[in-house]
Amino acid sequence: MTDVVRCVIYDCDGVLFDSLEANRRLYNHISLSSGRGPLTEEELRYCHMHTVQDSIHSLFKEDPEGEVRALEFLKHQVDFRAFIPYLTMEPHLLPTLSALRERRIRTAISTNRTTSMPHIMERFNLRSYFDMVVTALDVTRPKPDRESVDKILDGLGVLPEETLYVGDSEIDRSTARSSGVRFVAYKNREISTGLFIEDHRDLLKLLSNGGSPRKPPSA
Repeated sequence: MTDVVRCVIYDCDGVLFDSLEANRRLYNHISLSSGRGPLTEEELRYCHMHTVQDSIHSLFKEDPEGEVRALEFLKHQVDFRAFIPYLTMEPHLLPTLSALRERRIRTAISTNRTTSMPHIMERFNLRSYFDMVVTALDVTRPKPDRESVDKILDGLGVLPEETLYVGDSEIDRSTARSSGVRFVAYKNREISTGLFIEDHRDLLKLLSNGGSPRKPPSA
């Protein structure tokens, strides 16, 4: 396996942005407007990592009629743009992305977000930083299936062994594993398989060391 890195794929929520508060407000809005109470912390963690359709299905698994109401509410009355202001960009993201561009390393996003992603890209002026963005709407099988990563590899003409995937969840790790790309755990030592960064700038240090695996620092 070569140590040359030609592409870095990023998850969105929890990696590019701290989006927990935005998702809390979104799913509580859907939940309360569809006849059930606010989310528990466990429910929020699930919704934070899954597609909006899967999240609604999980929230209303004991109430099929409520699920129908929630999906209709989502379709006709939810404006995802209202929750974007509650996103907080992760520190040192943009300088790191700029440095990757200077090194001619391709960059992409693989996310289970859907219609909100174009608005996020526009609001935070991210379009020039990424060569490709794949959302759950662009694939038949969202993460943790490998389809989104395969789509990026094919679209950018890079090999799995030339690619890093930066994520913060077990879903991200499973996606990387199934697609054969090397996984970099972001701010989550529990899911590290050898490559770990606490800050986006650490990725540049990792690349300067040839991208060779290292164990995360001890707590």
